[in-house]
Amino acid sequence: MTTFVNYLLFHSLVEIFSIVVAFSVFMITWNSKNYIKNQYLLFIGIAYLFIAFLDLLHTLAYKGMPIFTDYDYYANQLWIAARYMESITLLFAFYFLGADKTLKFKPEMIFIVYMVFTTIFVLSIFIWKFFPVCFAADVGLTTFKKISEYIICLILVGSILLLHNNRARFEKNIYRLLSLSIGCTIISELAFTFYVSNYGISNLIGHYFKLFSFYLIYRVIIETGIRNPYELIFKELLASNKNLNEEIFARIEIEKEREKLIQKLQHALSEVKTLSGLLPICSHCKKIRDDKGYWNSIESYIREHSEALFSHSICQECAKKYYPDYDLYDEAPEKD
Repeated sequence: MTTFVNYLLFHSLVEIFSIVVAFSVFMITWNSKNYIKNQYLLFIGIAYLFIAFLDLLHTLAYKGMPIFTDYDYYANQLWIAARYMESITLLFAFYFLGADKTLKFKPEMIFIVYMVFTTIFVLSIFIWKFFPVCFAADVGLTTFKKISEYIICLILVGSILLLHNNRARFEKNIYRLLSLSIGCTIISELAFTFYVSNYGISNLIGHYFKLFSFYLIYRVIIETGIRNPYELIFKELLASNKNLNEEIFARIEIEKEREKLIQKLQHALSEVKTLSGLLPICSHCKKIRDDKGYWNSIESYIREHSEALFSHSICQECAKKYYPDYDLYDEAPEKD
């Protein structure tokens, strides 16, 4: 009788601890939903409220608790319902982790969806009674219960693989603690596939590992959120600010290059305007007067105000006028 009472106390304390942790996770994320940019944390935080509620019913319905006396094994059904919800949440949350910038969801909508599913679970167990039986006094665990535990373990293994693939999105310590937490949950689920009594050694081991799992979640969310709130809540915001600063710096460099190009174009345009404007030129010697009043040869003026270079030659008319004795253009003699 002492063992019976002590185990019931142990079970209640373990479950109450996990319920408090899950509820605290929800409270932190819900009250910080306007600041948390990581939808993975938002999704998990909201879901843990309903996981905590199912665990609370599981604790109250456990065999030996004088609350639900019409059936001794509601707790086994509630356990499976809560673990399915927890494992699927941990797996599906990675969808929102990869969709931070493309998919936006309303926390209130997620809350309503989980409330609907939780209500269906509770009604199917307590009212409609069509939730599959998980434990029988004469045979122990049912086939549905065992298969469900293995399916839940496979879902959790998938969560670990996705966590490993997305480890760059988490701090190293948080990634390690999350991996250990999911690993402890898997061991806990495997332990619950062997027990033949709700007070057996396998049940005891399973609850120990559940205790470890939720303690690690406590380390990740509660302790980190209280001691280092900026690291948890504003991690995504700080990363966004860093990317924004890098983009601003790149834009500043581009603007500098653009300003240099504009200056070169303006200088070239001013040169073109100088050469295309009215030029004071001597009607006899063809010299051009500059802005300072000095007269310069055409060659000097154009060379100074453009990139043109001169190559001197002589035209046919000047050749005949100044060098009549030389046939510089090899012209054929005129015919009579």
